[in-house]
Amino acid sequence: MTKTLTCISPIDGSVYMERPALSRDAAEARVAAARAAQPEWAARPLDERVALVRAAVAKVGEDTALMATELAHQMGRPVRYGGEFGGFEERASYMADIADQALAPMVIEDSAAFTRKITREPHGVVFVVAPWNYPWMTAINTVAPALIAGNAVVLKHATQTLQVGERLAEAFHAVGVPEDVFANVFLDHDITSALIAGRAFDFVNFTGSVRGGQEMERAAAGTFTPVATELGGKDPGYVRADADVAAAVDGLLDGAFFNSGQCCCGIERIYVHEDLFDAFVEKAVETVRAMKLGNPLDQDTTIGPMANRRFADEVRAQVSEAVAEGATAHIDTFPEDDGGTYLTPQILTGVDHSMRVMRDESFGPVVGIMPVSGDDEAIALMNDSDFGLTAAIFTHDADAAERIGQRLQTGTVFMNRCDYLDPALCWTGCKDTGRGAGLSVLGFHALTRPKSYHLKKG
Repeated sequence: MTKTLTCISPIDGSVYMERPALSRDAAEARVAAARAAQPEWAARPLDERVALVRAAVAKVGEDTALMATELAHQMGRPVRYGGEFGGFEERASYMADIADQALAPMVIEDSAAFTRKITREPHGVVFVVAPWNYPWMTAINTVAPALIAGNAVVLKHATQTLQVGERLAEAFHAVGVPEDVFANVFLDHDITSALIAGRAFDFVNFTGSVRGGQEMERAAAGTFTPVATELGGKDPGYVRADADVAAAVDGLLDGAFFNSGQCCCGIERIYVHEDLFDAFVEKAVETVRAMKLGNPLDQDTTIGPMANRRFADEVRAQVSEAVAEGATAHIDTFPEDDGGTYLTPQILTGVDHSMRVMRDESFGPVVGIMPVSGDDEAIALMNDSDFGLTAAIFTHDADAAERIGQRLQTGTVFMNRCDYLDPALCWTGCKDTGRGAGLSVLGFHALTRPKSYHLKKG
């Protein structure tokens, strides 16, 4: 019996789109076609592969208004923010720019006696499992460099953003990337696991929940298929005594509430030096009270619904538990809060690390704020987490930020900003955030394997 994948729009709970999931035989046929097409793709000149990826990115950029509207219907981001093309283009373009350098052979010796070098070889078929929260940008993080490096790509997008996978495939195929070289597929969890366990892929890149990452690794166990994961986060922000309070509030609150808090590297807990605590909380509460919760298709809306009712229910549960345990909720329920996907953004004080809202990933519009006495206490609290994706430090002292960063268990350290992915830097994490190396030169290295040549001449 064919399983149907259904995207329920968070705007009104209606069915936005449905697609039939592939059977195992059909899925295996699609992967086999990708494998058959990959050698010819890899044999094309690098500059030709780069040009096709650039052309596909430009194709996507021809209608960013449509992108924004479709995202609003699928996962609730307000159209006022214009979709994801800016970051999508920045990431793909940077990887295209550095491809020659990143994929160039490492020549140890090229003499009359020997040639010794290390080259980068494509894995073969790369499987990309993309999430719904930034569905264009997270997908292109791997799709662009994987194709540029000579891999075939099989993309499975989240059910909440089925349409994004289709649109990506349409754009790449329209500019001349063969359909078998870049295939968008609709798969259920069981078929996905069976394909991985059956060694259908040569590299798996998964972005999603901790549980999802565990399922990927279990499926790959014993196959020696490399699995790169970017999973949950509970990213902290720290406001030092020398920080600009207004700038810290603007930066950290945007990091906490943009996209309704549904950001992999969103700020979910904030530690403020005790001398600035009251001023920070006062301005933060003022900022959140001014937000406009509503239909994401309305240009006046600044914070839209959460992507799914069950995600909103988890945030409500964390807030209710925290309040019951002594926390103070500073934001009264917004009139637009319907008890479903439309959720009041919330600031909590009086919180501590015994509360789930300060330990578990919330992935929604809530942030807890705690006072700290200084750097040592802040560092201890920032590290007191199962996750390690990013951490943000607000200070005027760059040396202090670097010293603190060296003591933090995290993949990225920010100073005076947060919630941003720099494509020139490696996107990575530690602990339950997973393991992997996205974008940058290291992203190309992850999507290829080294091959050594030791050629004795004469």
